[in-house]
Amino acid sequence: MSVNRSTATLVEVPRGLAGVVVTDTRIGDVRGLEGFYHYRQYSAVELAQTRGFEDVWHLLVHGELPDAARGAAFTRETAALRRLPDEVRAALPAIAAAGGRSGPLAGMRTALSLLGAAKGFRPVYDIDTDQRRRDALEAAAAVPTLLTALHRLGRGLDPVEPREDLSYAANYLYMLTGSVPDDGHARAVEQYLISTIDHGFNASTFTARVIASTGADVAACLAGAVAALSGPLHGGAPSRALDTLDAIGSPDRIDAWVRERVLAGERIMGFGHAIYRTEDPRSRMLREVAQKFGGPRVDFAVEVERHVEAILAELKPGRELHTNVEYYAGVVMELCGLPREMFTPTFAAARVVGWSANILEQAEDTKIIRPVARYVGPKAPAPVPAV
Repeated sequence: MSVNRSTATLVEVPRGLAGVVVTDTRIGDVRGLEGFYHYRQYSAVELAQTRGFEDVWHLLVHGELPDAARGAAFTRETAALRRLPDEVRAALPAIAAAGGRSGPLAGMRTALSLLGAAKGFRPVYDIDTDQRRRDALEAAAAVPTLLTALHRLGRGLDPVEPREDLSYAANYLYMLTGSVPDDGHARAVEQYLISTIDHGFNASTFTARVIASTGADVAACLAGAVAALSGPLHGGAPSRALDTLDAIGSPDRIDAWVRERVLAGERIMGFGHAIYRTEDPRSRMLREVAQKFGGPRVDFAVEVERHVEAILAELKPGRELHTNVEYYAGVVMELCGLPREMFTPTFAAARVVGWSANILEQAEDTKIIRPVARYVGPKAPAPVPAV
């Protein structure tokens, strides 16, 4: 429940603001009942199947898909922004060491703040549209470099400097592993990245927009988004979905393992979504990507999916629980050689583009996001009238 201070009336809203429209957006939409989502006016899945990451990045930031010439220029522009300022590079070993088990995602919160300071980012409230866009591109382009450097430093390895001649996805894998990936792996990761760039007003995106509404700088907005993503109710499920496959182990154990957990009220990781009441279109696309690789792991994942959905339909009739994006995302990333601790950071390397687009859109509105809460604590004394 919230209070409209101008009229002193109470407005009932559901917990978590579920289904509440808080603003207008031109960036995209999720139509959960239809199992469809789009970036601008284009199907997100079709973009993942037919376009490169940089083209979709251009679409979200500039509002249109580029032609070949503009696409190539945008790719060169963003590739040139991958290198980190010296002050940031010098601090990364200490950030990685302090992060310990928290991993590169936690370290990136600190690194993003330092990046913003080193780059001289100013509050979005105080700069024009062109400067906001430049800041957003600089920050987003640096995120893969930050994530991979922190990962490698945390394992006693030297960071790998970015290459401007590789695509966003291929360069990410190169900086992570130290080897140029083959085209198949680079394209599979690229399709995953495109499919997860944006997805409505999820917790991290909404957080970024709330901070942007205060007029803060781009790095501050992104650091807040990363903080929201770090929560287990938002990020981290791709690795947990693989943990499920590992725990089941073999086809003969599927039914007993799943039934035991469903009857115990436990969640089967990788199944169900807060928005979709049909199959998650991202899961469908990534299943196809995984099946192109083939192999025992993929076959087992498909068999587990079939059995789990059948058991869930039996034990939870009417719930329409299907695989979500995390299920096959974990399979695809594992096939492409990404360690599990980098699954959620890889998601962040994609979503930073969506966060940036939302920050830019929110910065156009000078109204701060400022809801109110209903007080339910002990009764306060009545105010003493002024004499």
